[in-house]
Amino acid sequence: MPKGFGGGFGGIDMNKMMKQVQKVQEEMLKAQEELGNKTVEGSAGGGAVRAVVTGKQELKSVVIQPEVVDPEDIELLQDLIVAAVNDALKKSQEMAAAEMSRFTGGLKVPGLF
Repeated sequence: MPKGFGGGFGGIDMNKMMKQVQKVQEEMLKAQEELGNKTVEGSAGGGAVRAVVTGKQELKSVVIQPEVVDPEDIELLQDLIVAAVNDALKKSQEMAAAEMSRFTGGLKVPGLF
């Protein structure tokens, strides 16, 4: 057997490295779970419509100020809701990316979050 394979590959202790990888994976899973408990708020119309989204991009609530509800202009209300939800989703994605960058070193890992 070539030198270096008995205690690891090229002098690297593979068991120790695998334990470190497993620890990082566990920490990543915990961070992903914690994102479900964190929220961000997006808004539109100067705060007339607000949406709250978790770090897992789940919509938790929508708050609509009464003065923005006009039965004659439902399209405006619909547009404000869409804009508020999209704003909250964008902030949620940014929060998740910032949290997970601790593990990825800033690399974009598809499917990670």
